[in-house]
Amino acid sequence: MGIDYGDKRTGLAVSDPTRLLASGIGYISVGGMQKTAEKIYSVIKEQNITGGVVIGLPVNMNGTEGQRAEHVRKFSRCVEKILSGDEMTCRLPIIMLDERMTTMAASRYLNETDTKGTKRKGVIDSLSAQIILQNALDRLKNMKS
Repeated sequence: MGIDYGDKRTGLAVSDPTRLLASGIGYISVGGMQKTAEKIYSVIKEQNITGGVVIGLPVNMNGTEGQRAEHVRKFSRCVEKILSGDEMTCRLPIIMLDERMTTMAASRYLNETDTKGTKRKGVIDSLSAQIILQNALDRLKNMKS
């Protein structure tokens, strides 16, 4: 599962069974880090996620981590804590992946497809999560090659 965490909306994506293609499945907007982590736990159970969780880490363009990255790391620890309480999900690895340029790539795609307004807000978070997860899947594939 790919996650693009945000204070207002958190985009979600999953991969196909072969772990080759990521697909956005929407976003959640429940408010608050704990409630978002709890909702993600329920989505993990609903989607029967078995491979792992990839959370986008907002790294600065110069490679440093700022306040936003620390906030996302805190969120990641919150998700990990919730998953650790369940025998089925406690073994899911959670990794952080540099998400630089994913929102810009998602915006560029939405510009090209002329997606605007309210629809754009709902799509961009899921598309960003999809890009984050696809980047992770591609790295895994390249490691096996």
